[in-house]
Amino acid sequence: MNVAAVQLPAENAPEENRDRAVERVRDAAERGADLAVLPEMWPVGYFAFDAYDDAAEPVPGSTTDRLAALADELSIHLHGGSLVERDGDDLYNTSVLFDPNGELLATYRKIHLFGYDSEEATRLTPGDEICAVETDLGTLGLTTCYDLRFPTLYRELVDAGVEILLVTSAWPRERLDHWHLFTRTRAVENQSLLVAANLTGSIDGVDLGGESVVVDPWGVERANAGTDARTVLAEVALDEVRETRESFPALADRQL
Repeated sequence: MNVAAVQLPAENAPEENRDRAVERVRDAAERGADLAVLPEMWPVGYFAFDAYDDAAEPVPGSTTDRLAALADELSIHLHGGSLVERDGDDLYNTSVLFDPNGELLATYRKIHLFGYDSEEATRLTPGDEICAVETDLGTLGLTTCYDLRFPTLYRELVDAGVEILLVTSAWPRERLDHWHLFTRTRAVENQSLLVAANLTGSIDGVDLGGESVVVDPWGVERANAGTDARTVLAEVALDEVRETRESFPALADRQL
């Protein structure tokens, strides 16, 4: 299968961002993508915290309806990145996954909200459930940005049967070394494929890192988007996960 990480610029321009995301996902599908992954909070650019309240919408809502129609049109699995979800009086950082018929397969409310040099933890409500979902591509696990720093979350996903880890992110450029460390480590220690889509560019004084990646179960980066707004594809196979786990049974050897 072909997987795509769609790297978008960080801009607080929701309508333009929606048009851009649709265009880029359509291009990924034309290039053969079976699964496309969008970045974190791409409609508002993540660090535009003052825009969260106005940008918030229910799920399903206008943005997810458009993504659902796109997945159906292109007949691909689409991880729609994340957006500001409004549910009653609470706001969440919520990511969404659609199947090739446009059905909303899963939502994931980010568990670990970022508080360092960020207002996310004060403006949003954390989620409290992991998200593992069976699909025709394999069992997928949804995670978001700061989650990468919490290995127990990923181990819970693997224990739930996950074979492909998906990460939607707005990772800053100043900690880009950590981005590569954690994406590779989470793939290796869980013997899983990992697809991570990051924002790029700058917003509200913060430079985003870009370098969206596809990582195999041995920690090899099979694709890297660099720092420009672009989409990268990589051909991977679910058998890579199963063969790695069988030939080097680190997961089976766990004692704790």
